[in-house]
Amino acid sequence: MMAEHSGIGMTSQRTRDRLADTLVEMGIHSDVVLDAIRNTPRHLFVDEALATRAYENTALPIGFSQTISQPYIVAKMTEALIKDRSLENVLEVGTGCGYQTVIMAQFTKRIYTVERINGLLIRARERFQKLGCTNIRSKHADGNIGWPTHAPFDGIIVAAAPIGVPEALLEQLAIEGRLIIPVGKSGDQKLLLITRKEDGFEEEIIDSVSFVPMLGGIDTT
Repeated sequence: MMAEHSGIGMTSQRTRDRLADTLVEMGIHSDVVLDAIRNTPRHLFVDEALATRAYENTALPIGFSQTISQPYIVAKMTEALIKDRSLENVLEVGTGCGYQTVIMAQFTKRIYTVERINGLLIRARERFQKLGCTNIRSKHADGNIGWPTHAPFDGIIVAAAPIGVPEALLEQLAIEGRLIIPVGKSGDQKLLLITRKEDGFEEEIIDSVSFVPMLGGIDTT
């Protein structure tokens, strides 16, 4: 599904392995998630000037006042979404540079990703094509409303923080589906795991996090 794109020097496999080792030390236990982190060329998702920092466990700027998420957070969210289950249909809110999308695409038959900033989405689509990812569908739209035509989703993963959980995303979860979402104001955000049950929703706090705020509407720049 994903073409090989090996790196040299600071983007080499040895560098990627060191990142995976760091994530293990931080509490990531899923071997398949760690393999995805090792095998996904993060340096292709940042500007060339930042490529030497691509395998540090840190968020990096990707333009448009947005960031590529810290690898630990990407791994943590992915691990929580896939634990003890197989996925057919996943929604991602906030495509960004496409890194999280490509990681998640390795664990589901189909991933639908929504991005409100058109300039970011154009670049992400180019990366998906370059990497040979064939199970990703993307859309320029307001993530607060999800992608209802492809619902219900087994999993929804959100890469920006609203103040409260958007009702539309809850409605688009399948029964036993999981929503991984950061919620709260800057400086006081919690990463939530919300599971839909027949009679309502179960909520669990996974971690304290720091994400860009989730905005409404679309940006055509």
